Order: sequence, then structure tokens, then C-alpha cells
Amino acid sequence: MLNHEELVDLYRELREQNVLSVYLDGKTNDFSERKLWRRRLEHEVSDARKRLNGTAPGEGGAFDGALGRVEEALEDFDQFLPDRGWVGFATPDRLVLAQALRVPMPDLVRWEEGIRVAPYVRALKQERPVACVLVDSQHARVFEYRDGTLGEEIDLIAETFIDDLTDVNVSKRAASHTGVRGKTGKDAAQRYLEVGSERMMKELMKLVAERMGTHGLLVIGGTPEAIARAANHLPNELQSRSIQRPSMNLELSDAQVREEVESAASQLNQSIQEELLDHVVDQARSGGKGALGPEAVEKALREGRVDTLLLSRNFIRANGDYADHLVGAAFEHHGDVEELSNEGAERLDTEGKGTAARLRYVISNEAQG
Repeated sequence: MLNHEELVDLYRELREQNVLSVYLDGKTNDFSERKLWRRRLEHEVSDARKRLNGTAPGEGGAFDGALGRVEEALEDFDQFLPDRGWVGFATPDRLVLAQALRVPMPDLVRWEEGIRVAPYVRALKQERPVACVLVDSQHARVFEYRDGTLGEEIDLIAETFIDDLTDVNVSKRAASHTGVRGKTGKDAAQRYLEVGSERMMKELMKLVAERMGTHGLLVIGGTPEAIARAANHLPNELQSRSIQRPSMNLELSDAQVREEVESAASQLNQSIQEELLDHVVDQARSGGKGALGPEAVEKALREGRVDTLLLSRNFIRANGDYADHLVGAAFEHHGDVEELSNEGAERLDTEGKGTAARLRYVISNEAQG
């Protein structure tokens, strides 16, 4: 799956070319509807052909050439699509992208200048890495969840001890998806926590923070006492991106960990988005680095001042072309984009007619106004 930077680069690369963008909803598992997605695709293609009427000569042939490349990519899926959504971008000369997505997509076919990017924004949440640390007084299990895949990937091996921890070696082994932990990794994690106690927990949190970077999330589970110790050693930049789950313990299977992590990450994402919206609304109302409503947001986009664009899911559904224009404008200046859902989306619809933005800077006359 594309990350944010890759999506921005692809958008900028193809913005002056005619591109066929195809999004498909693949979430059904009902056998009676196994080929329904193909009928929906045919309907969308038919509508796209109608929009070609009156276009330049040869446009229909270019459309057919791009469609042929997308259809070839879909030939492998005789019954169901491989996941909850699917996306394909193609020009008459090449298939640019064809991939399954872990989130539902709208059924959409567009032939236009540049790729249709707004629907893909929802999938970007899946690219955000999530670390899960399960701890008690003696053991630690460290997982990483990314793009729908869970792996117990980190070995923490204390190599040299005198009276204190003097060296920590961190190695990475192949991800395990079977629920069976290697004895070496488990013993290493146990030694890591047994020696050095508080210092060890501090190093553990430091290492997790390094792996999560500036966008990753952290789920901490285990005994209440161990969770509290771990939280005490969290770097400041990770505090707002972490969530505690005392209901999780070290004996959970990989399948159980994955289910818990997905639920916790969803809850944490929602909390982060609502906090971001709170900040933007406060800034906009006080003349600070915030914009509310399509007019103010579009003005800030034209001026290249948008750091993060916020759109509600309802706004994107109801205003597909315009929403895509706003997303593209944000990408032109390497801005981030967040699609808000649930309570955050409802509030954004009320406060800003579905649109808002965190700004990089304020123009003085706006602050005075």
C-alpha cells in the first residue's frame, strides 16, 4: 500500500496526464454476490463513457487503452476481490498501480487529468505503524502492526552487564504469524526485564519510540503496575499517540493481539483526530493557525499555508470532485490530509461545513481581523 509520501509523489508525477482511476468496494463475502463487483464496475465504466461525449477526438481510444490495462489486472479475481477495497490507476501506456486495500472503497471510475486521490486518503490510516508492548514484572512481548499484518519482530537482548546496563543490542527477526514464540526471543525478553528493571523499561520505551517515528501509534498492555512503569518512560512526543489496555496480557495468541491492536488503534486514531479538530477550531476562532469552512480552507490552500487538511467522510461522499480538488491542492504543497469519521466528522460538518485546516503560518491581516 502507498504511504502518504508515495501517494503525493504519484499525484505530482501524473497531474498533467490523463489517467483512469478505478476504485472498487470488495467488502462482501456473501457467495451469492461473488461477482457483484464486476457488475458495479461495468455500470461505472458505462457512466464514464457517457462523460466522454464531446471530448477531443481519440479520447475514447485512450480511455479504452487504459481500461484494458485495469481489466487485465482484475483478471485474477474470478469471484471475490482479495480484500475490502481495490484501486487501480492506468494510462493508455501503462498500469501505474493495482492493489487491494484493507478498507472499503467507493465504486468509482474516473478518466481525468491526474489521479483521483481523495478516496485513497481513508486507506492511509492503515499504513500508520502500530507498536504493541505487553509487559509484566518479568517479561515483555513487542509486536508491530502495519498494513493489516502483525509480527512479533523485536528481540531485546542485553549483552553486557556489570552493575548496570552497559549495552543493549536490538535485532530484528522474521515476523511470526503463527502465535508461537521462539524460545530465544522469549528468554531474551525475560533477561532484558529482569536485569536493570527501571533502566530496562526506559530503554524499551526509547526503542519503541524510535521505531514508531513521528506518526506511529503505541498500545501498552499487561499488568497495571508494569503498564504504569512503561508509561512513565514514554518520550513526550509519543504520549498523545499511546493508549493503555490493561485487558491485554502476555498470554494472548497472535490472533487475539491483532484484534485488540486493531480496536485500540481505531480508538486512538479517533482520539487524535478529535484533538486535532479541537486545536484547529480554537485556532480558527482566535485568528490563529486554523481555517474553518470551504472558503477559508481553499484560500489557505491557494497560498500554500495548509499543513493538514481535514475533511469529513460525509463531505467527501457528497462532494467527490471538489473534495479531490482540495486534496490535490494540499498535496501540491506536501500537506497532510485527514478524513474524519464518526463524532469528529459530525462536528466538522457542523463547525466547518465538512472542511478545516491546520495552517503553517498566519497572514497578519487575518490575525488582526
